[in-house]
Order: sequence, then C-alpha cells, then structure tokens
Amino acid sequence: MADTDIVRPMGATDPGRPSGRARRKREVPMSTTPFHDLTGPPAADTGRRTMGAVVQDRYGPAPEGLFRVATIDRPTITHDQVLVRVHAASVDRGTWHLMAGLPYPVRLVGFGLRRPTYANPGRNLAGTVEAVGADVTDFGAGDEVYGTATSTFAEYAAVRPAKLAPKPANLSFEQAATVPVSGGTALQAVRDHGRVQAGEKVLVIGASGGVGSFAVQIAKVFGAEVTGVCSTSKADLVRALGADHVLDYTRQDFADGGPRFDVILDIGGNAGLSHLRRALTARGRLVIVGGEAGGRLLGGSGRQIRAELLSPFIRQQLGTFVASEKTADLMTLRDLIEAGELAPAIDRTHALSEVAAAIRHMLDGKARGKLAVSVSPGRMQTPATGSAP
Repeated sequence: MADTDIVRPMGATDPGRPSGRARRKREVPMSTTPFHDLTGPPAADTGRRTMGAVVQDRYGPAPEGLFRVATIDRPTITHDQVLVRVHAASVDRGTWHLMAGLPYPVRLVGFGLRRPTYANPGRNLAGTVEAVGADVTDFGAGDEVYGTATSTFAEYAAVRPAKLAPKPANLSFEQAATVPVSGGTALQAVRDHGRVQAGEKVLVIGASGGVGSFAVQIAKVFGAEVTGVCSTSKADLVRALGADHVLDYTRQDFADGGPRFDVILDIGGNAGLSHLRRALTARGRLVIVGGEAGGRLLGGSGRQIRAELLSPFIRQQLGTFVASEKTADLMTLRDLIEAGELAPAIDRTHALSEVAAAIRHMLDGKARGKLAVSVSPGRMQTPATGSAP
C-alpha cells in the first residue's frame, strides 16, 4: 500500500418492475483492453481487524492530493447491519459532492461542517457478505450482494440490509458496483417522475454519462422513442445503448424547432427553463436530474427551485427529485439486467489507489458511462485499464 498509517476507526456506517414490453437483449460495448487480472493470494491474516481504505482528512474542490490509501480499523457492525467484503466500488457525482463538501448544504445534513464526518466518500459497492448482525435475516455469510453504503472505497463496509440486494448473476463485481446509485436514479427518473409510457418521445440530456446511460436503456424498456444528447465522441456509445436518435450538442440544438418531446430528462445539462420548455409538448414533463453550475451555495439547484415554483401555473409539468436508495429498486434493476434488457456501460476500472484519477476523469467530462473501482488485497495499486469503447 502507498500508506500504512493507522488512523482511528471510522465508526459504524450507514449510509414495480416495468411490464414486459420492448424486451430485447442489451449488449453495451465494454473496454477494448482486457481488465487486469485480480486473482492471486489474499493478504496474510495477521489476526488484526484492519483493512485498506481510501482516507481523506479535509474537504477539497479537486481530488489531487486529497486521498491516501491507509490501514485503518474494520467497521464494527450493529445488530441490524451487514458486514460486506467489498470487491468493487464506483464513482458518481455524489462522490464528488461528499469529497468537496459542496454545495455547502451537503455539510449541514450530517457530513461534517469543517471536515468530513466520513473519511471516505465511496457510496456504491458489490461484494460478499462476511457477517451479519443478530437481527438480520435476509442475508447470510457468503452471499454475493450489491448496493449502497457510506465509506465503500475500502476492503470492508457496514451496510443496512434495506440498501442491499443479491448481485445480478450475469455481472462481475466491477460491473455490479456501477449500478446502484446511477441505475437507481435513472429508474426513478424514468418510472416515477417522468412516468414514461410506451410510444412517448423521450429526450435524455447527458445520455452518455453514468445516470444517462442507464436512463436511455430504461426508457427503451418502457417502450419510448428515445433521443440522446451527447458530444461527438460519445455518439457511438449512445447509439449502442439503444437510443433511436442521437443529437450532438456541439452541432445541434434540441430546441431548434424540431420534434417536441413528451418527457425530457435533463441529467447532464444546464439549459435554462425557457429553452427546455420550447422542446416540450404542451403537456410535456420535464425532470431535472442534475446540473453542476450553481456555485458553492446552490450547487446547480437554482433551476430546480424555479421549475418547482413555475410548474403549478402552466400546463407543462416541471420538477426535480432527490433519489432514494432502496432494495426494491435494486431488485428491479437486477431483474432487468438478468433479463438482458439493461447493462452497465463501463469506461474503465481503476485500482483503489487511483480514486482521485477516477474522479478527475469524471469531472473533466471524459467518462463514457461508468467508472469502476476495484478493491482487492495486495492489488490496490494496479494501474487502471481500458479506454473508452
């Protein structure tokens, strides 16, 4: 490991399947370079309850120099928690918000005012159950699971059963770890807030990103005609995800007077509300899922607030939501994945020591789909592999 400092324990951590229409096997291009071999002997058992983990001691707007891999105490589970041996994690926008402590309201909801409450910003995981608390009945030692927790850039994590589900049998741990947050957000955007119906026209802005790559596929499962918005270099990926049409935002304006959409999922854009409304039908539905231009205080939520205030006074429905993390959605996603209707698009896999590089790749807008983080004893400094498909 790059660092063998012993630090204090992080403490106990906590944090309707669509009808069978438009079913088809989904094959998303993966990295053209084979994934590095993670097999090999496990680390020697010294009898000490420690583990390797990413640690950050302060907030910072840039990932460079913020993280180190250290040896720390394993989390201790309570009677209603599960101890998971983490095989893989992944990076999403929430990772950056926790890392940076931005926007500032993030710090007010339990993540620490001056320094991080959790010294590890990981949120997604896939692994095997190591032990369960006395009150846990849904999981047992050896079960392969995936889900969400706090502090998942580590060899072990304590997880609430309500945020776990059996891992999709046809995915590797690295693939499965990219699904929980981004896949769950996409499912809720399409099903619960966009209320997408068969035959509707759906526009996905940010179709090549983590949430967008899942949203395109899920909207197709619901029978929609999907148009994805992305950059020139990512158009091939969005087509491979199943989009019926692809708009290159460097060359085309989705609101230029062309077809109007029944549902717009604005995941990776920052267009003004009036611009978005021009692309909606008279009673269309706008769901603002993301947006990162808004400063330290609002963090891009200004549009969401204005949309909620305006919506009651017009025929179009404008809104936003905060995604929830729950077993029921993980089960729905697993069913879609095992049926071949949904697949994670993975740009590359990083080693645990390369979390900063993974976050930088995401912040620079270079990621095509998702970025996985492999967690393996003795292999936490293996270089990243793969390139965009």
